[in-house]
Amino acid sequence: MTARPGPSVLLCTEGTYPYAGGGVSVWCDILCSTLTDIEFQVLALTGSPQPRTRYDLPPNVSAVHQVPLFGTIEVSEHSRPAERFSATFRRRGVTTDSMVETSFAPLLRQLLQAMRTERSAAGRLFHAMWRFFGRYDYSRTWKSEVTWRAFVDEATKPYVDRPGHPDAPSLFDLTTCLRWMHSFLSPLDVRVPRTDIVHATLAGFPGLPGIVAFHEHGTPLIVTDHGVFLRERYIAVSAAEMTPFCKRFLLELSGLVSRTVYRTAAVVAPVADYNRRWELRHGVREERVRTVHNGIDPGVFVPGPKPAHRTRPTVVAAARIMPLKDIENLVRASAVLRDLVPDAHVLVYGNDDVDLPYTARCLALAESLDLGTTFELGGPHARPAELYLDGDISVLSSISEGFPYTVIESMSCGRPVVATDVGGVREALEGCGIVVPPRDHEALGRGMATLLLDRDLRTSLARRSRDEVLLRFRTSTSTDAYREIYAELCA
Repeated sequence: MTARPGPSVLLCTEGTYPYAGGGVSVWCDILCSTLTDIEFQVLALTGSPQPRTRYDLPPNVSAVHQVPLFGTIEVSEHSRPAERFSATFRRRGVTTDSMVETSFAPLLRQLLQAMRTERSAAGRLFHAMWRFFGRYDYSRTWKSEVTWRAFVDEATKPYVDRPGHPDAPSLFDLTTCLRWMHSFLSPLDVRVPRTDIVHATLAGFPGLPGIVAFHEHGTPLIVTDHGVFLRERYIAVSAAEMTPFCKRFLLELSGLVSRTVYRTAAVVAPVADYNRRWELRHGVREERVRTVHNGIDPGVFVPGPKPAHRTRPTVVAAARIMPLKDIENLVRASAVLRDLVPDAHVLVYGNDDVDLPYTARCLALAESLDLGTTFELGGPHARPAELYLDGDISVLSSISEGFPYTVIESMSCGRPVVATDVGGVREALEGCGIVVPPRDHEALGRGMATLLLDRDLRTSLARRSRDEVLLRFRTSTSTDAYREIYAELCA
């Protein structure tokens, strides 16, 4: 007698699985590869039309629907890849300015009004837009002069009585923001496949198909918060070269989408209790929040000896070179460490081509601090499960995290961790490592020195770290929790 198959799940991602590395992609791969009786389809939002697949998909991933947010002329080429040209041609033909005026412009105005209201949600509004794009052409609608006039009229209303206000938008600001709407809302042109459950990997734009599926079919939505989308959006926008109007617009759009995803979700499953404060503040009822910590296979990440050629006191970091990982802070901390442990070596494994200008800044900073061989970017490691063994300890310098795999992987390998107090780091390291404030290079450098100089402390924390992983952070503990949630949602 064959086992009854589990539910079907639409897994919605952005900038991660199956086209990019990182913790979220690892989580997706573990989820799909472990829950083999569940059929997954992946709806992946990407930055460009032709990303390279980074993962071998397991047999229970039956389809991948890739939707590029940027770099396309016609969104429907990717959002509706199976549609016949005759159907596309008909939709373009009926997408007249008159139809946009009567059926789309009112929705756009309501959306812009909702963005300015901190407590509003817009589930039915996004669903109405999706139904409109089911009959009419997405790109032609957004390029319509009617859409432009409605957008400009509504977006500039707060400044009508304040001529000359320094935050008032320029023509460039308005065109930029309308292009953003066209790009970020392109999931509303996707004919969302019918599944039992929609599972979004963050409370952002990948959650739009879940909102649609809930309002169209009553499909339950689960959201797994790794990092908090809105918090990381605030961090990125605050450091970006944008006018005040563009910053405010992007944050208002992101905030509205995030709040709507949260309020639509039947379950919000953060990977750390830390995320709850954001979720509850943005409309999630407490009874819907269920923390599920990430887990790893301790049979893959196992303790082992340090290679013979690593003769210096060595700190290993596993991190892509990007601002959220705050590698600049790690460079400065390396200078502090060098003064305390002169022959120390800080070795960073990870992609260094994610943000080339940032990588160049990090290398220039290391040179200006005369770090020489103290600090090194080692690129991707050939055997990721063994990279932590290259060091005596490991380090994480991020300014934002969810529940980072690098921390529990290092713990499983018997390498104690010095990490910044962000996301769920403290939940993993309490009693097993050293936690320091983010962006405090002095504390980070002293923490690394403390562990390198105290062999007995390292040994004690290594043993405790491995035991903690075996007790609390196994793959099976995490995936069993998701299986249980899926079963509850289907029931």
